[in-house]
Amino acid sequence: METALLAAISMGRDLLHKKIERPSLAKQSSESEHNPDRRNSTVTGFHQDEDGHWVVELSCGHTQHLRHQPPWQSRAWVMDSAQRQEKIGRPFDCGWCAQGSVSDNLVD
Repeated sequence: METALLAAISMGRDLLHKKIERPSLAKQSSESEHNPDRRNSTVTGFHQDEDGHWVVELSCGHTQHLRHQPPWQSRAWVMDSAQRQEKIGRPFDCGWCAQGSVSDNLVD
């Protein structure tokens, strides 16, 4: 039992230090440059990535993975087709737009 617990703690620690970055831009869109509050987009659709994870498509041109992996992420609606369809057209805070453009983050 202790060995399993130590292994789980070690694995969790490894995951916290892992830096896997994947591109999240589905397409270039002029709309993403003109988003005044730089966060709030609307859901335009969904697709599954090569690993079968659901990805939301946003009006700003960005995409974001929507994983349902309890207890870390509880998004049961992602797994239901009808509930996904209900989200289309609804507001969604885009994390990429909230970060601003690269030039906004540069200091002279």
